[in-house]
Amino acid sequence: MSELTFETLIDDGNYLGSERARLENKVLLDELERKKKARSLAVPTDDNRVKARLREIGEPITLFGERAADRRDRLIYVLSQINAARGDDAMQVEEESSDESSEDEVEEFYSPGSLELLESRRRIAEYSLPRAQKRVAQQRIDSKMPLGRIIDIRKKVFAEVKNFATLGSQIGDERPIAQVRFSPNSKILATGSWAGNVKLWNVPSCTPIRTLRGHNDRVGGVAWHPNATLTQSEESVNLVSGAGDTNVHLWSLNSETPLSTLKGHQDRVCRVAFHPSGNYVASASFDTTWRLWDATTSKELLLQEGHSKEVYSVEFQDDGALAASGGMDAIGRVWDLRTGRTAMVLDGHVQAIFSISFSPNGYQIATGSGDDTIRIWDMRSLNALYTIPAHLSNVADVRFFRSVDAPLSSQLLAKSHLADVDMDESDDKPQNQASGTSDAEEWRYRSGLYLASAGYDGLVKLWSADDWQLLRTLPTDGGKVMSVDLTSDAKLLASGTYNRNFQIFAPEELPV
Repeated sequence: MSELTFETLIDDGNYLGSERARLENKVLLDELERKKKARSLAVPTDDNRVKARLREIGEPITLFGERAADRRDRLIYVLSQINAARGDDAMQVEEESSDESSEDEVEEFYSPGSLELLESRRRIAEYSLPRAQKRVAQQRIDSKMPLGRIIDIRKKVFAEVKNFATLGSQIGDERPIAQVRFSPNSKILATGSWAGNVKLWNVPSCTPIRTLRGHNDRVGGVAWHPNATLTQSEESVNLVSGAGDTNVHLWSLNSETPLSTLKGHQDRVCRVAFHPSGNYVASASFDTTWRLWDATTSKELLLQEGHSKEVYSVEFQDDGALAASGGMDAIGRVWDLRTGRTAMVLDGHVQAIFSISFSPNGYQIATGSGDDTIRIWDMRSLNALYTIPAHLSNVADVRFFRSVDAPLSSQLLAKSHLADVDMDESDDKPQNQASGTSDAEEWRYRSGLYLASAGYDGLVKLWSADDWQLLRTLPTDGGKVMSVDLTSDAKLLASGTYNRNFQIFAPEELPV
């Protein structure tokens, strides 16, 4: 299969290459057109008039358990079906009085974008399309995995997760720890506190490395560059932080002062995130916007509105094509970075959304809210898939486990090298290769198989990400757990709490 690029996507005509695909596409377009016309129908809002109109067209005036709003929706649906059958653009329906239907139409408007934003959208498309193609191809391979093998992997992984226990605790700062994030190599923990400091710690020893000073108000978000501690040099941008002083700072690993300061927000900055490419940074703010920045030039590329209240959380999808934002208006939005359009609205929480996490599978999203629940959303069906009654108080953070292929690949390479040089035991070579392949398959399937949540009830919880069942509850010594994170090697879990400390957890029998 040739690699999917921005250029080949434009010329690709295979999407509608078959008659079946064309018919399916026509059905979808007809249904969308019917719904569009249905929204333009003027129907009564008075329930008695709705019943009378249903009686006129020969429909039951009420159904068992049907509410007034449902009855009006059924009338709209029936009228739209009649219009579609007749081929009429609209059916004349008795309208409400003029004072009830005199709402002004809201016109769609556009904000002008810069040439830098246009070029960034193109680069994001060029970056994300091959990654999405490879992810989908791998998912097709994984879908053919025998059921027995899947059960064995789940049992092994969940047995390790259920053995997580407290490894250590450390006072992190003078004020509450707002966020904790592990570095990509799983050896450094970054903490951001309300004291305005970002600190780096060796893990699991919990010894301090460096304190990054630059903010003069509470730090709300910390995020690592995707290649930090791996291939990124220490002098380059490795870390980003946002704080209540409205500033976003970019940090290196060998200096206590920021490399650059991104200014533009008008109110407190909460969560921040690095794009998977490492070229862009997103920041969520209490000024009701989230912004996209160029990490290389430190320029603001996009000021994105769309929330009616403060924006608290922001996160990127692993492919790099999408971003999700969650606000104090209890609404989440998924944005297509390549076009700027809203791809999905996450409407279902009744309190503020404090955390968002994309699943490594690319199409599921977890949101943690002040209504004490975690909602799982499926972008394929554009609906909520499951609601987890997670905590007894606010769900402050949600994180899917993500594996990194690089460490495992080097281990498998070493295994295969030892098998190659062992001339006396050639009979074991196929067995070693099969074991390496099995380990790689297990590690790949592990990614996204479980998630962690932090709550203001003082607990950290681990959940399976296929049936959404509770695997492990970890108590902390803080009344409120404000953040949680997992290492990419599956060895450690960290939590940051309101009582100024952070805790490290690890499977009990696992040597660290």
